[in-house]
Amino acid sequence: MVSDQMRAEIEAYLGQVPSWLDALSEPAADHSWGVVRDLELGETELPNREKALVALGAAAAMNCPYCIHFHAEEARLEGVEERGRNEAVNVAANVRYFSTILHGAEVDLDEFRHETSEIVGYIEEQGAEAADAD
Repeated sequence: MVSDQMRAEIEAYLGQVPSWLDALSEPAADHSWGVVRDLELGETELPNREKALVALGAAAAMNCPYCIHFHAEEARLEGVEERGRNEAVNVAANVRYFSTILHGAEVDLDEFRHETSEIVGYIEEQGAEAADAD
């Protein structure tokens, strides 16, 4: 359960204190809200729009209906149209799909990293050549 001070802060941010916050154990409650406030709602390296899409993709990959609903609404509030929200979910599904294949096939991680470095180098080189051609 969050402290009275955090309850006031949460209500100022959200217009209410959601009932599910009562499920938080007291030692972690204020800290948990602080992480949401500072990381998800606060000014960070990523704009809130991008954070909402990351959260939506993660929620979909975890199959969490609570998180999917919340983060889809969060993305909508950040101006992401339905097609963009659906694309974020599709990207998350694609990552999960290939992760399953890579793990199931027991692809060598060192070889994977080496090939990825070569791919990145090639793409960077192509971008540099295209910029030079302009």
